[in-house]
Formats: sequence, C-alpha cells, structure tokens
Amino acid sequence: MPNITSIKNLHSFTGHPGQFWPTFLAFACQQVEADSCLLLTKKSTGWHYSYQWPENQAQLTPKDSLPAHLLQLADKSLENNQSMLRGQQDKSPTLFGLHLQEYQSEIPKVAIFSVPDPVTKSESILQTLQLLQLLADTPELYQRERANRQSLQDQVNFADALDLMLLLNGQKKFIATAMTVVNEIAARYHCSRVSLGWLEKGYIRLQSISHMEQFEPKMEIVNQLEAAMEEALDQNEEIQFPAPQANTAINHDHGTYADNQKLQQLISLPLRVSGQAIGVLTCEREASSFSNNDIRSLRILCDQIAIPLEQRKKTDRWIGVRIADSIKEKASIFLGVEHTLAKLIGLLCCGLLVAIITVKLPYRVDAQFILRSKDVRQVTAPFAGYIDQVQAEIGQKVESGSPLLNLDNRNLFLEEASALANQVRYLREAEKFRASNSLIDMKIAQAQADQAQAQLELVQYRINQSQLRSPISGIIVEGDNGERRGAPVEKGELLFKVARHEKLFAEIKITEQDIHEITTGQTAELTFVSRPQQHYPFLIEQINPLAHAEDSGNIFVARSEVFAAGESWWRPGMSGIAKIEVSKRRIIWIITHRTVNFLRLLIWW
Repeated sequence: MPNITSIKNLHSFTGHPGQFWPTFLAFACQQVEADSCLLLTKKSTGWHYSYQWPENQAQLTPKDSLPAHLLQLADKSLENNQSMLRGQQDKSPTLFGLHLQEYQSEIPKVAIFSVPDPVTKSESILQTLQLLQLLADTPELYQRERANRQSLQDQVNFADALDLMLLLNGQKKFIATAMTVVNEIAARYHCSRVSLGWLEKGYIRLQSISHMEQFEPKMEIVNQLEAAMEEALDQNEEIQFPAPQANTAINHDHGTYADNQKLQQLISLPLRVSGQAIGVLTCEREASSFSNNDIRSLRILCDQIAIPLEQRKKTDRWIGVRIADSIKEKASIFLGVEHTLAKLIGLLCCGLLVAIITVKLPYRVDAQFILRSKDVRQVTAPFAGYIDQVQAEIGQKVESGSPLLNLDNRNLFLEEASALANQVRYLREAEKFRASNSLIDMKIAQAQADQAQAQLELVQYRINQSQLRSPISGIIVEGDNGERRGAPVEKGELLFKVARHEKLFAEIKITEQDIHEITTGQTAELTFVSRPQQHYPFLIEQINPLAHAEDSGNIFVARSEVFAAGESWWRPGMSGIAKIEVSKRRIIWIITHRTVNFLRLLIWW
C-alpha cells in the first residue's frame, strides 16, 4: 500500500507548479515498481508527448511519433480510467495506463507506466491496478488545495493593499504619499531599501527612497537606480535579478546596480494606469529572495497605488504647470499616434464640414414635367347616333385620313332610299302637270322634288360622315371607345384626340417654393420615368404667371422647348423629372435652405 503521508505531502506540494509532475510520477513509479513513466496529453490533433520520468533515461518512444500500441493503450485508459498491455515476449515489460484526474481542466492526461518484470499473476495485476486507481485523483486534489491556498493568499494580499490605501488616503502631497509607500513596503516585505521613480519628460526621476528624507539627485547611486528603473519602464514588465530561468527580460542595468550595491535580490515593478507605465517601484534585499507570494502581492499593491499616486502628482503642482499639462494632454489625444483610425475619421469629418461650408456646387431645381404636343385635333360625333365599329385605340399612330370609328348608318340608307323615291315621284308629277299645262301644280311638284333632292344630299352627307377619320398624322392621345360599341353618342361629343408626334414640348410644374429661382432662357435637363438613364437638354421658353392649385400646393407651369430631336418612342403624356440649372450655391445652403425657410415661417410672428 502507498505511504499515506507521502500522498498527503503530494496533495499539499508547495514547490513550483512545474515541479509537481516530476515529483508525482516518480512517486507513482515507486509505488507500482515501474522503471519509467510516460505522460501523454490529448489535444485536438491527438495524443502528444508531455513528459517522461526519469528524464535522463532513454525515452520510451520518440517525441514526434507515438507507436500505435501506446495510442491504443492511451485511448483505452481514457475510456476505462485505467488499462493494461502485456508484453509480447517473456521478458518484455508490462504497460499500465492511468487516466489522471485534474481540477478545472478539459485536456485529458494519461500516464503510462512500464513495469520491467512480467506480471503474470492475476493478483499482482489487480494489486497494481488498485494502487494506480488510488493515485488517479492526486493531481486534482493537489490543484484544488493549491487553488485554495492561492485564494487565501490573494485575500491576505488584498487586505494588505487596503491597509496601505487607507494610509495613502490620509496624505495630500505627492512626496508624502511616495514616502509612505516606500516605507510601508520596506517594512512589510522586509526590504533593505525600496525606491519609487516617476516618469517625467520621457525619463525616470527618483522621487523617494525608504528611510531617507533627502538625497542628492546627481549621486552615482541615484543615476544607477534610475537606469535600472528605466530598464523596467522601457520593457513595461517586472524585472527580477537574478532572473528566473523562464524570464527572458533584459536586466543588464539591474545586474550592474546589484553588483555595485552588493545586493542578493532586486526586483522592479512598473506602475501602470490604463495600461501605460507611469512609474517604477524597486525593492532590494540583501539576503533572502522574493517568493512567488511576495511578487504577487507586490503586483497587487502596484496596481492599487498607481492611480492615487498619479492623482497626487497632478494636483501637487503649480497651477500654471497643471494648465499646461492639461492642454498638452488634450492635444496629445488629437496629435498622438494612438487611435489613428478614429483620428483619421475625425479629420475627414472636419474636412467634409469645411467643404460643406465653403465649396459651391451648381444648384438645380427639381420639377415634374409632362410631354405635350403643339398640334392637337379633336374628333367629335357629326350627328347623334350609335357606335358601330372602333378601328383605333389610344397610343396608336395614324395617318391623315385613317379611319378611326364608324357610326351605325343603316337608318341613313333607309332615309336615302326614301328621299330618292320621293324625288322620283315628285319629278314625274311635275312632268304630268307640264303636259296638261297646269303650271301652278307643275311648280308645286317641282319644288317638292327640289326639297326631296336636298333631303337626299343631307342623308348622303351624313352617310359619308358616319366614318370618322383622322384629320392629321399623329398619335391618338385620347379616346378609349373599344368598349362602347352600340353605345349612343350625341352630336358634338368628343370621341378622339389626335396629336402630332413631331411638335412636342415639355410642360414643367414648378412649385411655389422654387418659382422665384426660375426665369426664361434657363437651360436644364429632363429625363423620363421610363428611361432615367437618358438625359435631354431643354430651354425655358415661357412661364405662366398664374398659379393653379393642386394637392401638393400652388403650381406654376413653364413651357420648354427640347433642343434635341424627338425620339421615336416619345409619346404625348409621358412624364419625368426636370432639373433646371439656377446658379452655384454653397453645399450647406443647398442642404438646409428648405429646412431654414420652414423654421422661419414656423417661428415668425
């Protein structure tokens, strides 16, 4: 059975965390009588070599490639918490795998033990597996106890920091506060000397030394100490001399200072505010070294005292210096190298604002327009009747004389036959009376024949007029009669409007807010809703002085002549947007003039 005291010592191991695994594996190998042990860690890419005990012995396997039987043993141990692999030959070692439990770790670890003597008896195998199972939770218990010890130590460190802060709050001057800091730290951490340096104009200047009210700034020891402090400030990290093995910081000036002062231990810690080092605290010891708890406690203290010291430094100065530093600090926000993107965006915004206020651009008034024709003919019903056939529709191109609509003329043909019959009858009666020398009756019959002739001509005229034809060549812009077949029409009723395609002009609707900007002779461009990618120049020819009301407000109508020849797809009634050139105005006026005018009307009294 394993030694209970030894296991408890592992649980409360106080050495460096990096030394725990060698100590634990050596103890585990001793308990199961293994001559070597391999520690494997499973990552996203598979099992990887972590450590082997003993280190000076030939390795069980190369670090860069693990044999398949070890990988299988590790997987099986992870699944079953422990596993075993017998040797292939009589004298081959037996391999035991153990899944090690850890505290707050999601990376599995498996230890593989190599037992040199063949294990053949089931009792020996069971005993070895039981021993390993008793050791499986040792890393977890050690890590838990270490975390608890660290938590208790952090509480003590924070309590010390609070005690020191209470002492600092009673000081109003920077030098007094600095002296309190160095004297208290020297007493609490058994330092032979503690010094505080502050960043001034790019260099560290020594402010206070423990148990020394005054010192000469030009002393050689002061210069060497300031050089060591600047070494920590430039690297913005703590520097310890002699340096630990894992520390790669440069400590040349620290070594020089320690050799000249015959010091055994020296550590410098930066004081930071918002991540920027503003000072350095240097602690010296002549004998004992700084423990990990000491260093951790000093870090906490430096983080706590940095802000109070900075505040005392800023307030404990002549008012002129404070004002100058405040201006410099504000200017550095805009002129420094930090936050380059934000400053670039701010600079661009300022440039844009200046451009908006000073730069002038062509100002154009937007207005709606409708395409109109100069020559529009109306086609009306020549007489009352009924619609028989419709031969044209809106938007259709027609030539002069093209049929548009036919009225029902069947009654007219009956009237024509009746009038013709009456004419023949009256002519025969006139001939009969002429033969009988009845002159009066002959004249009456002749007059009736003339009346029948006039009636016949009227009926024939109406028959010819029953087919409505286009008076000009153009486009039908009004007259949707396709569904009115058989419907009655009155004499003079409008049935069609035909507009010439060649003579078109734009009728522009200008609002009352913009009419004061518009004069005849101004040039502009128009674009159609159906084809906004094409623009056509035009000239304002005439402005109607009388406004007419619409839903959007009072509208003034301007007439314009298009410079370019009309396109084949242009149709009267098409609409779009016209942009009329006025003059150059400042961008800020273009953006705000409507809002300003609205506010002027709103607040005017």
